[in-house]
Amino acid sequence: MARINLLPWRTERRKQREREFYMMLAASAVVALLAVAAAYGWMDARIDSQNQRNAYLTNEIKALDKQIEEINELDKTKSQLLTRKQIIEQLQSNRSQMVHLFDEMVKTIPDGVRLTTMKQAGDVLTLEGVAESNARVASYMRNIDNSPWMGRTDLRKIENKAGTKDVDKKTPYVFSLDVKLRKPEDASQKQLAEGDAPVAADAPAAGTAPAGATPATAPPAAPAPNEAKPAPATPPAPAPAPAATTEKGEKK
Repeated sequence: MARINLLPWRTERRKQREREFYMMLAASAVVALLAVAAAYGWMDARIDSQNQRNAYLTNEIKALDKQIEEINELDKTKSQLLTRKQIIEQLQSNRSQMVHLFDEMVKTIPDGVRLTTMKQAGDVLTLEGVAESNARVASYMRNIDNSPWMGRTDLRKIENKAGTKDVDKKTPYVFSLDVKLRKPEDASQKQLAEGDAPVAADAPAAGTAPAGATPATAPPAAPAPNEAKPAPATPPAPAPAPAATTEKGEKK
């Protein structure tokens, strides 16, 4: 006899499939949540690591900034020390410049010229004074140009104030000069050059005698270096002393 299943098996199978679907959906949700949590934790760990690196770099940058500030302070101190050193060296080199300058001013000023004002700004010396004529001022400028310590001159002004009140009749010309001072080393080199030039010019040529001079006798020839020197003379032998016995006999 055939058996017929009259129960609603399709409904049961549908419910079974629905339960399996929900179970798979729940499992997928759990897996997704776990994946999201893992990703979140991994990203959080990465962010913490990067924050630590940033903090380390920030501290190192602060330390480097402090070192840079110290280096800048050292550079400032170094520049100040170098400036002081240069000033001291300049003062040391120019220590005798004023002495030579006043000495040259006395040597270069000609008759008929009188200075009234002298100013120095760096290596430029401004001279103001009075003179008898233009020729006196020109002579003074030539003397300054030839001086080893006083260099090139620039004439700023020259005026003839003859007949003006409070002006000496003997020195009516008022002038002003700018003098470029030479450095001590340049002045020393020029002095050496000027000191060697006259000697070379005044030295007579070899083998020539000046006109009007009597010929000098030739000096005796020096002995040859290999010539044998005469042997020194032997000193005479001293006289023998008298015998002691003879002196005693004579006394008796």
